[in-house]
Amino acid sequence: MTDQTNSVISRHQTIQVQVGSISIGGTAPIRVQSMTNTNTSDITATVQQIIELVAAGSELVRITVNTEAAAQAVPHIRDALLQRNIKVPLIGDFHFNGHRLLSAYPNCAKALDKYRINPGNVGSATTRDKQFATLIEMACRYDKAIRIGVNWGSLDQGLLAHLMDVNKNSQQPKPLKIVMQEAILTSALESAKQAELLGLNRNKIILSCKLSTVQDLIVVYRDLAVRCNYALHLGLTEAGMGSKGIVASTAALAILLQDGIGDTLRVSLTPEPGGSRAQEVLVAQEILQSMGLRDFMPQVTACPGCGRTTSSAFQTLAQQVQDYIQTAMPIWRHQYPGVESMRVAVMGCIVNGPGESKHADIGISLPGTGERPAAPVYIDGHKVKTLKGENIGQEFKNILQKYVSTRYS
Repeated sequence: MTDQTNSVISRHQTIQVQVGSISIGGTAPIRVQSMTNTNTSDITATVQQIIELVAAGSELVRITVNTEAAAQAVPHIRDALLQRNIKVPLIGDFHFNGHRLLSAYPNCAKALDKYRINPGNVGSATTRDKQFATLIEMACRYDKAIRIGVNWGSLDQGLLAHLMDVNKNSQQPKPLKIVMQEAILTSALESAKQAELLGLNRNKIILSCKLSTVQDLIVVYRDLAVRCNYALHLGLTEAGMGSKGIVASTAALAILLQDGIGDTLRVSLTPEPGGSRAQEVLVAQEILQSMGLRDFMPQVTACPGCGRTTSSAFQTLAQQVQDYIQTAMPIWRHQYPGVESMRVAVMGCIVNGPGESKHADIGISLPGTGERPAAPVYIDGHKVKTLKGENIGQEFKNILQKYVSTRYS
C-alpha cells in the first residue's frame, strides 16, 4: 500500500522568504492569505475587516494601494492594528502607479511587509523597465519582499505579441493556449531574473501565475515548479461565487498541493451580497486540513443521513457540536495547544456510527430510525457512557469541553 502521508507532505523545495513575522517557503507551513475589499483610505473599515480576517485565521492580508489617499492610510492602518496587538503581515497590492506611490510615501513603503506587483501593468514598453526598477529599488531600500504576480487577465501584451510572432514563424507552430501559458511563465521568470539583477535577493521573491481555468492553472504551475525554486503563491483567480468558486478552487489547488507545489494560497471567492470576506480564509484552511497538510480546527465527522435516520436529531446535534467548536476555538487555540488536530464524530445510526466514533478522539452515535434519544459516547476508542433524554446536546458539549481541558492542557 502506498504511504499517502509521505506522498502528500513531499513538497517542492523552494527558497524561504521572510514576510514580517511569517516565513514562507522552505520548510515553513503552507500559509493562508486573504485580501480586503474595503476602500483602503477608509481606515476604520479596513482595520475592522483585517481584524475579522485575522480572527478567521488569515496569516497574511493584502490591501489595495491604488491612490494617494490609500498610501497615506497604510501607516495609520498598521498603527491601529498594532494598538490591538495584531501583527499580521500586510501586503500592498500595486498596479499601474506603484512606483510613484512608494516613492512619494515612504511611510507607506515602510509600513508594508510585502509589495505585490504585476509585470503586465507596471508600465508601457517605453516606461516599464524604469518603473519596474523603481519598485525593486524601494523593496531593496526598505528590505521588503515582493510577489511578482502574473495574471492572464492583465498579461504583458508586448511579450505575448512577441511570442506569438516567434510561434507563427516556427516550423511547428503551437496552439494559442500553449503560447499564452508560455507568456505567463516567461513574464514571471524574466521579471524575477530582472529583479535579482537590480539587487533584490532571491530570498525576497515570491512568484505567482494566476489563471481562472482549473486545467490551465495546473499546467502552468507544474511547469513553473520545474523551472524555478522561488517560493510560490497559489490561487485560482476570479474563481467565482458560492459552490462554483469553492469547487473550482479546491479542484485546482488540491492537485497542485498533492504535487507538493505551493507555499502560500488564497481562495479568491466572490462574496455573496452582504457575505463575510472571511469565507475565503475558511475554505483555504479546509483545503489544507482535509489534505492532511495543516490543522486549523477540530474536524467533525458526520454522516449525510439516509432512510435509517428518519429524525433530525443527529443533524441538530452535529450542528450544535460544530457551532460549539467554532465558538470555543478562539479560546481553545490559546489555552489548549494541539486541539486543532482533534477529531470529533457525530453519527446518526448504528451502521457506521460506533466504528466512526471509535476512530475519532471523541464521538457520539445515535441509534437511527425511530430513535429514542439514547447515544453511546466514545473517548479514545472506548465507550465511556450512554446519554439519554432530551438534553443530549448539552451533555455531550460538557463532555467535549472536559475532554479538551484534560487532554490538551
